[in-house]
Amino acid sequence: MTVDQKTVVITGAARGIGRGIAETFADNGARVVLVDVDEKAVQRAADEIDDESVEAHAGDVTELEEMEAIAEAAAERYGGIDIVCANAGIYPSASLEEMTEADWDRVQNVNLKGTFLTVKACLPYLKDQDSGRVLLTSSITGPMTGYPGWSHYGATKAGMLGFMRTAALELAQHDITVNAVLPGNIRTESLDELGEEYIERMTASVPLGTLGDPEDIAHALVFLASERAKFITGQTLVVDGGQTLPESAMALEDSD
Repeated sequence: MTVDQKTVVITGAARGIGRGIAETFADNGARVVLVDVDEKAVQRAADEIDDESVEAHAGDVTELEEMEAIAEAAAERYGGIDIVCANAGIYPSASLEEMTEADWDRVQNVNLKGTFLTVKACLPYLKDQDSGRVLLTSSITGPMTGYPGWSHYGATKAGMLGFMRTAALELAQHDITVNAVLPGNIRTESLDELGEEYIERMTASVPLGTLGDPEDIAHALVFLASERAKFITGQTLVVDGGQTLPESAMALEDSD
């Protein structure tokens, strides 16, 4: 399941799931390009991973020129791009009644438009490789579940899967696969900000009895990026500890 000496561009890589993805790819021998809008945080993440094949770039996924410049720099340094992981995303909470048009547009721009621009910027270099990989970090929220306050977020994560399926068809002729991982609740800094009560309630809803770690998502992505997944495209892999399985809370009670 090797990605040794493969070059991977990861957006939203300064913290949380993105940071875990970057660390895991580096541990598996990949040359990792961390991208994040927070310049100091992404450089700190690269420094802490402390690998000579890891570098950081500050960039806004909503700006095509910035993403193209990063893709060009990565390709020039490493001789190409093999894998792109569109992971950058935000999820500010707002009810439909309170949500403004600006709130909606900001989430759509970062999560959905940002996915498109990230892939578009890296595509010329992926096409030059023998078997390019496009990886998307979607979510169970939107494609499979809903949660109050995240209608804008859920819409983007469901939209990513629509993008994935058509992109997989278009890029198959270039031997590029396109797949997505759907995380459940993963213990990150952002989740911690939602408070212990939220974390306790979410943990109780997971049949395995614990929240996931960023590395759980990263290992799934490493598999999809590897040669062992060469015949998998346009597919989703749910990594949620069984959270989406119960028909109701009673199903969890009956399993005790």
